[in-house]
Amino acid sequence: MGGGMARVTAVSSDGTYSFSKTNRASVTLLAGLGVEGDIHAGETIKHQFRMTYEPDLPNLRQVHLIHEELFDELAAKGFTVSAGQLGENISTRGIDLLGLPTGALLRLGAEAVVEVTGLRNPCSKVNDFRTGLLQEVFELDGATGEFTFKSGIMGVVRHGGVVRPGDAIGVEPPTGAHHPLERV
Repeated sequence: MGGGMARVTAVSSDGTYSFSKTNRASVTLLAGLGVEGDIHAGETIKHQFRMTYEPDLPNLRQVHLIHEELFDELAAKGFTVSAGQLGENISTRGIDLLGLPTGALLRLGAEAVVEVTGLRNPCSKVNDFRTGLLQEVFELDGATGEFTFKSGIMGVVRHGGVVRPGDAIGVEPPTGAHHPLERV
């Protein structure tokens, strides 16, 4: 494996609304749904809180990806976080997830394709998991007063397939203008 190669480092899923997800040997992505057997899979919103008031909206959060470089940053600040613990399905290394444009396609392994829909909007459960962690996954830009959300990105499954740790990640930028990711 080349040092600069983007790759999947871990895959995780859970059939219940638990904050952290269990690491798996593989996950199967289902087109239009998400991760097979995961509580957040589905065509319409599966986010525990948002389902109560917008249950029929399309699920733009079928797959949650997080870059393990964030764990390195957090470790330097004294927070030990490992793959799946922040609720992500796919952990990555070697790719700037937060810098991807809306609509970028991620080719994961041999078959799976995930379309990037936006940034994960981290909730207070992050602090329940580790006190003080929530503020570390936001970065305030002193100049603009805007926050950067660093706790990963969300996507929808455009083409199903099995994803395993070690799989390469290919990026296909969208056609047209580059739109930075917004929270979904």
